[in-house]
Amino acid sequence: MFDTVRNAFRVKDIRDRIIFTFLMLIVIRIGSQLPIPGVDRDVFASWFAGQGNDAFNFFDAVTGGSFMQMSVFALNITPYITSSIIMQLLTIAIPKLEEMQRDGEEGRKKIAEITRYLTVALALIEAIAMAVGFYRGNYLDQKNILSVIQVVLTLTAGSAVLMWIGERITDKGVGNGISIVLVINIVSRIPQDFASLYEQFVAGKIPAKAVLAAVIVLAIVIAMVVFVVVLQGAERKIPVQYSKKIQGRKQVGGQSSHIPLKVNTGGVIPVIFAQSLMQFPVVIASLLGKGDGTGIGSKILKGLSQSNWCNPSEPVYSIGLIVYLILIIAFAYFYTSITFNPLEIANNMKRQGGFIPGIRPGKPTSDYLNRILNYIVFIGAAGLAIVALVPIFFNGVFKANVSFGGTSIIIIVGVVIETIKKIESQMLVRNYKGFLND
Repeated sequence: MFDTVRNAFRVKDIRDRIIFTFLMLIVIRIGSQLPIPGVDRDVFASWFAGQGNDAFNFFDAVTGGSFMQMSVFALNITPYITSSIIMQLLTIAIPKLEEMQRDGEEGRKKIAEITRYLTVALALIEAIAMAVGFYRGNYLDQKNILSVIQVVLTLTAGSAVLMWIGERITDKGVGNGISIVLVINIVSRIPQDFASLYEQFVAGKIPAKAVLAAVIVLAIVIAMVVFVVVLQGAERKIPVQYSKKIQGRKQVGGQSSHIPLKVNTGGVIPVIFAQSLMQFPVVIASLLGKGDGTGIGSKILKGLSQSNWCNPSEPVYSIGLIVYLILIIAFAYFYTSITFNPLEIANNMKRQGGFIPGIRPGKPTSDYLNRILNYIVFIGAAGLAIVALVPIFFNGVFKANVSFGGTSIIIIVGVVIETIKKIESQMLVRNYKGFLND
């Protein structure tokens, strides 16, 4: 990885792209510190600190602290992520969108344009909901309609600007801009989290215990990163053989290939889906000031909150953890089913004269791919569940209060690997161009 980065800086075009990306990230971090006009940040911070659950912790982590500080980027790119997921699901359900996706570059541009409009619409809806909540909670400096409109416009504009920056990074920088924006937000919170771990487990301890605690913490983090790297890169290669054909006087075809089936086919999406579904009722209850009682509803909300899982003093609430892990596995199968079509792949192979050795073309090939896919998806989902479980376990048992978890690690590792691969591909294309020019 370090060799790739070092070699990239020797190439002017790629060096300029890396510098452009770096400058855009500086702009993002500056914007994350600019306060929303008209919002009393101190009052909001006090309310946020007084929440007894972690309903907003993940949201604050993916916004790089912008949400808790109520900056102009408080919504961040979460509306864009949500709209992208919605469009991906609608592409499967609406034939017109599916046809657009098959139209190549022109169709993808149309879908991207619809996604932008949907992003602004979602940001506007979320901004209105937040502004009304601020108004009712007396978080505004001046409680009037102009202050509400000002907050709505600021939040919506901030989300739109971040979407624009992400797209510019994709065009003129390196890697996927939206993913890089998400990663820089998560990474910006890691020093604070490590400082919290240091204060909790290392500071004030005798040297032997302090060193042991530091080694254990680092070993756990490194082990999780290595595990995620392996999980992201693992794949099952299905061999494919193409029949020989006679074209004119020549015999063509007959080459061998393979279908790469990733073990973690859904990436981080199943974890995000499961986490969003579990946290949505908790967030709504927190905004409405509910969930602090002793009734059955309050107990259910406590069971849905990650801060109550793996707590030795209240093990009953860990039932929510079991539901969470089941949801991760279920969403892994669901997301794979809408993004990978074995029947379509089998039919394409049949039209091109390809077949899997020992498997008949057509439906038998589709059934075979389905069996293999169900097997490896479960392995990938189980891996995701382990990555998600480890931070929750330590947070619950040892009270290691950190904002980053398994989801954050998967996002960071996945984006870093993807960005390095894109830099390598750009360097390879440049080498080919240089060879042809010579």
